[in-house]
Amino acid sequence: MKRSAAQHVACLVIVGCVASASVGAASSAGGDVRAMTFNIRYGTAPDGPNSWESRKELVLEAIKAFDPDVLGTQECLRFQADYLAGHLADYEFVGAGRDDGEDAGEMCGVFYRSTRFEKLDEGHFWLSETPEAVGSRGWDAALPRMATWVRLRAREDTLGGFVVVNTHFDHAGAEARLESARLVSDHIRALRDDMPAIVMGDFNSPADSTAGRPYAALLTGGGDPSRALVDAYRATHPHPGPDEGTFNAFEGLIDGARIDWILVTPDIKVLEGDIDRRHLRGLYPSDHFPVTAVLRIAGRPSE
Repeated sequence: MKRSAAQHVACLVIVGCVASASVGAASSAGGDVRAMTFNIRYGTAPDGPNSWESRKELVLEAIKAFDPDVLGTQECLRFQADYLAGHLADYEFVGAGRDDGEDAGEMCGVFYRSTRFEKLDEGHFWLSETPEAVGSRGWDAALPRMATWVRLRAREDTLGGFVVVNTHFDHAGAEARLESARLVSDHIRALRDDMPAIVMGDFNSPADSTAGRPYAALLTGGGDPSRALVDAYRATHPHPGPDEGTFNAFEGLIDGARIDWILVTPDIKVLEGDIDRRHLRGLYPSDHFPVTAVLRIAGRPSE
């Protein structure tokens, strides 16, 4: 169903691409939420032996092994979303093509476990000077970029509501990446309404605290503590190492930059943060490793 631009920005949930190394984990109970962000590589790329048809079952296997409650996917085309949705029976999907706000172009789609959570609201905004304009391209970006958000509430346990935002920053424009971080920060503050928030995605930028970087802008909130976020991976791996790369180029590389993150508001406790480097006989699910986190969200008071 076609939505107006105003409807697209009505609500916000931020998600990115995260995967954990834990295998066969059961779905979370109580206030624990399993989050995963995963750039699955667009399915029409001329990748030869790493084509979508060759690796789609590995993508599905990685998702099922971690068993996320919320999953943010990047570079997801409609037929890829349909394949995953057809094999993830307990999940609902929220996503829109970045070119037309419907089916055309890559999506920053969010899967959520509908057997556990009900959707309160959803929306999309574009990473540009006109975020409500469908398909808009901002600053020095090479392509239109966007974010998809969802507001969720647990059906049965005492977990309160929370927001998930999933995004994919531009690969070429340094100004666009920094301004996109500021825009996402603005949207989080405006839309979370004091709810906890999870922000996930492929940020195409290193996890580097240097001033002027998107990472620093999101973690510090531009100097505003009310906007500050916490890096789930760094919270559980406090000492940076040379093996944190998340772009693997289908070759298992681990010494590059950590560009895929899961970030959370400070009212969420990080229990685990990880990078999933699974592969099968040299074939990787994607050219990015999925990133995962286990998060504890405070429950609402009993009625």
